[in-house]
Amino acid sequence: MATTSAPAARASSRTPAAARAATPLPAYVLHSYDWSETSLIVELFTRSQGRLVVAAKGAKRPTSQLRGVLLPFQPLQVLLGKAPADEQAEIFNLRSAEWLGGSPLLAPAALMAGFYVNELLLKLLARQDPHPGLFDAYAAALAALGALGEGQTESVALRAFELSLLHELGLLPDLAQDTQTAQPLQAQARYQLLADGGLQAVPVAAREGLPGSAWTGIAAALLHGAPAALQAACAPVAGALRVPLRGLLHYHLGHATLRTRQVLQGLQKLAAPRPAQETTA
Repeated sequence: MATTSAPAARASSRTPAAARAATPLPAYVLHSYDWSETSLIVELFTRSQGRLVVAAKGAKRPTSQLRGVLLPFQPLQVLLGKAPADEQAEIFNLRSAEWLGGSPLLAPAALMAGFYVNELLLKLLARQDPHPGLFDAYAAALAALGALGEGQTESVALRAFELSLLHELGLLPDLAQDTQTAQPLQAQARYQLLADGGLQAVPVAAREGLPGSAWTGIAAALLHGAPAALQAACAPVAGALRVPLRGLLHYHLGHATLRTRQVLQGLQKLAAPRPAQETTA
């Protein structure tokens, strides 16, 4: 039987008693960078404690099992040391980490989308601010990206996650009513989402925005809280949601620039066909 490689199942076989007594946290790695020659600083997204910064001591040593565990886009279970004495530091010690499995590795075509989602969390989510619903939405987005088949795009997974993120942070207007009039949406009327004006009616002939029925379907899925329901609501209108949601995100990001967007635009320029150069005899 063929076997597939996977991150190491356990980061440490000698877990201190204090760590064993601690509560394990479901987590994902959002970002990591060098701390010393042998250690890393790791940004984690946990379900019960939100975004945390941890010191992974010795993680870069060849013999450290953490080298094969602290990977992005993979579900982990971590144990942390005591809270830092200096509350301003906000850095916990990582005692151990365990790979939970069950999540496929992202294909190269989906990696940029995964890094984009991670960057949104790093820039918009405050540290130690738990959002269990957003954690579940993130896990669902990774699962959808990991399951993309040939010819499928990441748009549905990304639009559903963007909506969940904005909703959880209180940055999304009520999608079941007109922001200007505070009246319920009419199913056949069309409404556009403006970064600085909320949801507003537009003339049907203008073909801008989305029908009221699409917005109320998304609002109901957000209220339901099931990531699969939200992805299903986004699927028919994912293309039309891209511009208004990106506009709303950039509005709240302020002057912060998304590096993943810059990298993607650079790659698109490189891949674009170049005009034929004139030759001279």
